[in-house]
Amino acid sequence: MTAIPFQRVLDDHRDDVWRYLRGMVGAQAAEDCFQETFLAALRAYPRLRPDSNVSAWLLTIAHRKAIDHTRRRREVGLSAAPVLESVPAPERDTTIWSAVAALPPRQRASVLLRFGGDLPHRDIARVIGCSEAAARRSLHEGLKRLRETL
Repeated sequence: MTAIPFQRVLDDHRDDVWRYLRGMVGAQAAEDCFQETFLAALRAYPRLRPDSNVSAWLLTIAHRKAIDHTRRRREVGLSAAPVLESVPAPERDTTIWSAVAALPPRQRASVLLRFGGDLPHRDIARVIGCSEAAARRSLHEGLKRLRETL
């Protein structure tokens, strides 16, 4: 089986990766993380198994780049809080996105991956590096907190 061209992978998944990164690290940092994500993916693409879930694979790389960015900001003493702008301004309910931005990182990632990336719990667990049960719990706790806040 021949792998699909990387440009098609980029075209098919860039919007999901972009929205996820904007939700996790904010608009300005998302640009750098987005480029780092696809450069890393391009280097690793020849080793990707044919049966892999490409979306989950890319979002895993993006998640790691977002974590790296957050760690770098903390190391230099800057706030790591994201600015959630994953939805265009006319469609954005700032109350909801502000509440999502206030969630702890694992809960925020779970909510963004489930509702922004449309990933199942199994893939969310792979992306954030936990068990499927822990991913379900993070999503549940995040949604519970959002219901209480809103």
